[in-house]
Amino acid sequence: MVESSGEILVTGGTGFLGRTLVPYLSRMGYRQRVLTRDPEHNLWLTNFKQVQVVQGDLLDAASLRSATQGCRYVVHAGGLFSMWDDAEAFQLHNVIGTRNLLRAIQQTGVERIIYVSTIAVLGKPSAEPITEETPANPADAYQSSKLAAEREVWEFSSKNVNVVILRPGAFYGPFGHYAFNRLFFRDPMRGVMMQIDGGHHIIFPIFISDIAQGIHLALEKGRTGELYNLCGDPLTHRQAFDIICDEAQLWWPRLNVPEWLGFTTARFLTCVARFTQREPFWPQNLSSYVFHDWCVSTEKARRELGFMPTEFRAGVRETLRWYRQGCPMDPISD
Repeated sequence: MVESSGEILVTGGTGFLGRTLVPYLSRMGYRQRVLTRDPEHNLWLTNFKQVQVVQGDLLDAASLRSATQGCRYVVHAGGLFSMWDDAEAFQLHNVIGTRNLLRAIQQTGVERIIYVSTIAVLGKPSAEPITEETPANPADAYQSSKLAAEREVWEFSSKNVNVVILRPGAFYGPFGHYAFNRLFFRDPMRGVMMQIDGGHHIIFPIFISDIAQGIHLALEKGRTGELYNLCGDPLTHRQAFDIICDEAQLWWPRLNVPEWLGFTTARFLTCVARFTQREPFWPQNLSSYVFHDWCVSTEKARRELGFMPTEFRAGVRETLRWYRQGCPMDPISD
């Protein structure tokens, strides 16, 4: 059992996940240090009495040594996620950044680290249920970098530090503007709603507060050296759109896009983007996420951690409430 008196260093604390995770851990009674490159643009952190803001960067070894000094636990959720950046950027932020943090931890006596990876390291899964034993087979540079970072963490677990790795699904919820939020919320609310092959493929969303729940449970109950999948219940693209349209009262017609056309379009837009240097509307890297069936099993996390995902309709309601409020980006303290 993790003692609430132990201070936690949180990386990625000002991003999509961090804006839910930091308040969540505060409510649980944990003192936190939140690493950020730009404290002045994240003044909301000062509203949480148990949070200390630490200026630093995963690429700055000196700042990491200072940030980890005296901490008992680390939640490493920082890094780069994008459908567009190149392999060098992912290697730098996700692999080298993780390596720098681990070296700092080794020098400062941290007892436990929770690494937030992604179920996407599976690459192009089959229709079989995805368990923690399913072999990873990354399909793009981002996925490869996250798997490489996992290996760095696993190697580090032999050095008297308790390590737990979490693999969440596709984030959605308040404070998000990218990936799942854009495709399933923002675009439909703007009248752009496209389904691949009638929407029969299975997706793997997880409500953002459920990741915070999983991190908290992993801190308290996670077995060292173990991997846990975190995801909501499986549903198809069509089912997700049905629920979102029902809750948002959207009546736009849905454009059914055959898989071959979706892939060809994504490849064409990606080629054009190499000249414009702007991320395309449909990047080619999106294909492994939308053209395959992600049947993720969370049985292990439920059994060992007590993980309980939010029902998708309830998560949709919370997300739509945030959109209707004008998408405020500053979490409110209790």
